Amino acid sequence: MTSTAIKESRLNIRCDKRARELLERAAAYSHVSISEFVLSQAVASAERVVEANASITLQAADFEAFLAALDALDEPNAALQRAFQRHASSLRK
Repeated sequence: MTSTAIKESRLNIRCDKRARELLERAAAYSHVSISEFVLSQAVASAERVVEANASITLQAADFEAFLAALDALDEPNAALQRAFQRHASSLRK
């Protein structure tokens, strides 16, 4: 059983003749419509960009240092203590 997503939004783009011809040719080679080709390529590219910007990759040594920093018990500095006090007093009001 195949599932077809309902397309509720329209996206209009303008391009020059050369770009249009290139996209039509690529779509023909892919055996899809130009709209399907452009949408699939744009979505794939967008997924790569979002993934590249939505996560942080650390080398093993950096990850170990990060975990050690999380585990370290540091005393709150003066600014953090004042923030705790402001927060506590705002809850009492």
